[in-house]
Amino acid sequence: MKTKEKIKTFEDACKVLKLDAKKVIPDFSCYPKKDKKAMEAHAKLIIIVKASNKIENNNKEWTPDWSNYDEYKYEPYFYLKGGSSGFRYNGYGLWYSGTSVGSRLCFKTRELAEYIANQFIDLYEAYILK
Repeated sequence: MKTKEKIKTFEDACKVLKLDAKKVIPDFSCYPKKDKKAMEAHAKLIIIVKASNKIENNNKEWTPDWSNYDEYKYEPYFYLKGGSSGFRYNGYGLWYSGTSVGSRLCFKTRELAEYIANQFIDLYEAYILK
């Protein structure tokens, strides 16, 4: 997988999309601290997912075709298991959709979903739990 060599950090993903990592995340300071962290994590994950899908699609933007039932789309799947270290990557979700609205955080391949979920588990945790 090409993404493993190119995206290890948020800054790496910004480079792929030619974004300034210090300026691309909006100012969420008017929100409570807990919400601010989740919003920042979501914003970063959108960029990471977009960049990694682009790499896996021969450097062309990949947009899921939600009207195409034959095109697989993958999302990481997590589970909680007691204690503070209980947030773990568990697998991937294979989604079929009959709508024209879909997740911004889906991946072109299962392997890509697994890699990004493990590499950026702290961002997923901040977005989903904290």
